Amino acid sequence: MYIKTGDIVQVTAGREKGKTGKVIKVDLARSRVTVEGLNIIKRHRKPTPADPDGGIVEREAALHSSNVLLLSTKLNRGVRVSYRFVGAGGEYHTTRKAALSTFSEPPARVAKIRLCVKTGEVFS
Repeated sequence: MYIKTGDIVQVTAGREKGKTGKVIKVDLARSRVTVEGLNIIKRHRKPTPADPDGGIVEREAALHSSNVLLLSTKLNRGVRVSYRFVGAGGEYHTTRKAALSTFSEPPARVAKIRLCVKTGEVFS
């Protein structure tokens, strides 16, 4: 999944469409993300010995990852993301194998980065 915890995303579908927020949780198995302050749901809790008041609890529900896009600071809107690998001179390659071929001796790991498709902006 191209979205990580701490990313700023824009919602593209549903009742929260167009809103932005910070990702606080990523569920890789279900391909869902939880965004801070968005998709608020209410749950009714029974009183228990631990929580004698009970009541209505509001919390963020998860959104499917296909309904959010990474927010570009240059364009100030959600953008599509592609991956590139960084070679020896700092140039970008589309495959890990091509990036490895630029080194005189292979490094332990080649850096994989996320790139904005439209502007080429690098996301950390």
